Amino acid sequence: MWTVENRGRYARDCLHYPSDLTDAEWDLVAPLIPPAKRGGRPRRVNMREFINGLLYILTTGCQWRQVPRDLPPRGTLYDYFKRFEWDGTLRRIHHELYVCCREQAGREASPTAAVIDSQSVKGAEKGGRGSARLASMQVRKSRGVNGISWSTPRGC
Repeated sequence: MWTVENRGRYARDCLHYPSDLTDAEWDLVAPLIPPAKRGGRPRRVNMREFINGLLYILTTGCQWRQVPRDLPPRGTLYDYFKRFEWDGTLRRIHHELYVCCREQAGREASPTAAVIDSQSVKGAEKGGRGSARLASMQVRKSRGVNGISWSTPRGC
């Protein structure tokens, strides 16, 4: 609920972009980011800025080429995004924050109920061999002549 106390806590006016992490949010995410690989060059990327860049792309829906210049370069953002997606870091961050949000709301960490609508049930009833066979059949090509090909003269 929006109260005077909550407005101050959720205000994002002091951030550069509304999608940037606050200090409290960064304190939750920072321990979940893996350390740099041993034996290689030291990591030069500020991981908080990487997360801010990733959140900017996810929030605005912009293309990788349109990342503002004050965030890390798009190649760096994309490389870390693909690496963290591959090694499961993004999945672990999501799961940890999901569990934290459920516990703050006074719920159990994992949901205990699911909702199934009538359309899902109808789709499950139609499943099986018959529908799989229809989906894998070849599309028949029409033996009719294309109308456009007859309207153009052959000599051109």
